[in-house]
Amino acid sequence: MSTVKTSTTVPVPAEKVWEAIGNFNALPEWHPGVEKSTLEDGGKVRRLKLLNGAELVERLEQHDDDEYTYTYSVVAGPLPVMNYSSTIKVRPTEDGGAEIEWSGDFEPVGAAAEAAKTIQNVYESGLENLQKMFSGK
Repeated sequence: MSTVKTSTTVPVPAEKVWEAIGNFNALPEWHPGVEKSTLEDGGKVRRLKLLNGAELVERLEQHDDDEYTYTYSVVAGPLPVMNYSSTIKVRPTEDGGAEIEWSGDFEPVGAAAEAAKTIQNVYESGLENLQKMFSGK
């Protein structure tokens, strides 16, 4: 099993960050690699259309608005991983801002380093965009 974890801090309250990213269907609003998200199965499955034309299907495993966290798994898609589970968390910081953490556990398909790099790139591009959105940079 491999693990990838990355985080960033932004100068806005955790509640405001969660309003923007806590909805399971909100990924196209903040992740630059996602063009469209469609919910299925009563909102428990999202079908993502990526900018490169690929499609990714993910299942919501756990969602907690009080703790600002949700966990999802990949059902189908082009990622070089299997048994993938990922969690997005938002935590308040002491200065009134927020830390956003995105982590995932998976079994690589093919080279472990390449799989980890792919997942890391997905997380970093999303968090970098959130940094721009919330910092005005």
